Amino acid sequence: MNINMDKYKDDLIKDLKRLVSINSVIDEPQTKAPFGIGIKNAVEECLEIAKSLGYRTYMDPEGYYGYAEIGEGESLFGILGHLDVVPVAADDWIYPPFEPTLVDGKLYGRGTQDDKGPIIAAMYGMKALLDNNIKINKRVRFIFGTDEETLWRGINKYMEKEEKPDFGFSPDSQFPLTNAEKGLLQLKLVGKGDSNLNIKAGNAFNAVPDKATFTVKDIDKAKEIMNKNNFEYKIDGNTVTLLGKAAHAAKPEEGINAISRMAVVLNELGIENDSLKFISDIINSTCNGENIVNNWEDVSGKLTVNVGKLEISSLEQVVYVDVRIPVTFKKNEFVSKLTEVALKYNLKYEEFDYLDSIYIPEDTELVVKLRKVIEDHTDMDSTPLSSGGATYARAMDNCVAFGAIFEGQEKTEHQANEYIDICYLLKSAEIYAYAINQLLK
Repeated sequence: MNINMDKYKDDLIKDLKRLVSINSVIDEPQTKAPFGIGIKNAVEECLEIAKSLGYRTYMDPEGYYGYAEIGEGESLFGILGHLDVVPVAADDWIYPPFEPTLVDGKLYGRGTQDDKGPIIAAMYGMKALLDNNIKINKRVRFIFGTDEETLWRGINKYMEKEEKPDFGFSPDSQFPLTNAEKGLLQLKLVGKGDSNLNIKAGNAFNAVPDKATFTVKDIDKAKEIMNKNNFEYKIDGNTVTLLGKAAHAAKPEEGINAISRMAVVLNELGIENDSLKFISDIINSTCNGENIVNNWEDVSGKLTVNVGKLEISSLEQVVYVDVRIPVTFKKNEFVSKLTEVALKYNLKYEEFDYLDSIYIPEDTELVVKLRKVIEDHTDMDSTPLSSGGATYARAMDNCVAFGAIFEGQEKTEHQANEYIDICYLLKSAEIYAYAINQLLK
């Protein structure tokens, strides 16, 4: 069997544009739309696309999830993706984030890489199999989650109410495949209000903030501190915007945390604040938590710690922290250490969410077959990866993250000007076709 996705190129791009044009950032709950109208609209639109491709579709009456299915048989093969996206700061975008724009072979828009593009690629990979008259001896179900970027209530509701797949993959990471994912802990450190400060920086737990704005009286001293530390910044009167570099919180070392830099500057200016001092002393430029626990690292990589948001007002101060815990280490031990450290800064630990780590052994049939696809159809090393990312592979047994980012491809998820290179999109659709065919055997 030889799969050529070129003939699907125009339709695939058209359908991806339909999805990306919907602002599916989580919003206030509405009737039958627990995560906002935008996310509900994205699920409904995705189901319409699926229906046009020949799938049977279902929308949860409460609006928590949808799915599209094809094939027959007792065994259920799941492909799990999500249609919600992280927030945007539209001023930072070259092209409007929800007006998908194709330039020089790149489609720009929020969700093109995470996770709308990979979902469409996998759906078209399945269509290519059907057009090649491949026998579908199992039921293949695409499950569309709705708040993956926050609390996973959509996929959890699916797993409570619906049939669980026997095996599957999530197209929400990178190739070759990821069989180990660190524990994901999101927490808040909360303290008393500060009537002398009004700061709101960052957008999400799971993103490295690329800017932080604050006002100071002694602007010359602030400039001196920032220049000494080689911090990039902009100034408007007495207002400073520190500039960092956005990245996914799973790999904070690839970014520059503007909130951490702001804390350093304000701390050196002598501004007394518990949250700022905690960030400056304990987090600062490190992202591996060395000032909380010592050298936590194993086969899945190092512990990572990211301050994604900071809010300080007269009412309270809140530090929003995202932590990725290596698979052989215990969450409770980390929480105990962090709680002890935070109390020294008058900050109280509050857990927001936790997803346990996963590890699927390399000799598992699922892993063996996906590795064979990579070896047969690419020149990549098929050795499974570990990740700090949290994908829907954790939502069920016998599931791994599989694509859709290739080695050498620029990773732009959770960043301004997110885009997908169309040649990579078509290649991932091709790989998904071969993978589905292999897993149906």
